[in-house]
Amino acid sequence: MPVQKANPKKLNALQTRTLALAQILAKDPNSGSIDAQSGDATIHRLPHGHGDHVHVGAFVVSARDASGFNNPAVWVALARKGLAREGYPASIVLTAEGLEYDTGLAEHFVEESDH
Repeated sequence: MPVQKANPKKLNALQTRTLALAQILAKDPNSGSIDAQSGDATIHRLPHGHGDHVHVGAFVVSARDASGFNNPAVWVALARKGLAREGYPASIVLTAEGLEYDTGLAEHFVEESDH
């Protein structure tokens, strides 16, 4: 069985970062929930920046890396590729595929912040 490479849908850098951070939010019970039947994940609240950084679940990331959260074009692209549902900004829903999509960035989010 061939090994699947990261980012098979060829998301651009902003889309990839946004999806990776959205996956963290969706899996965090303080900001998201996962529908047991469909596997889709709803993000209930997006983080807001604090100067040059943003708290995403247990992680602190640069505000620049999280800029896609407020970019409608990113959500349109993710929806077009089947990784999110249309509805931004009223709702942010990752499809089951989007929740499990390998962005190749997971290794950047292995150590939680103490900030």
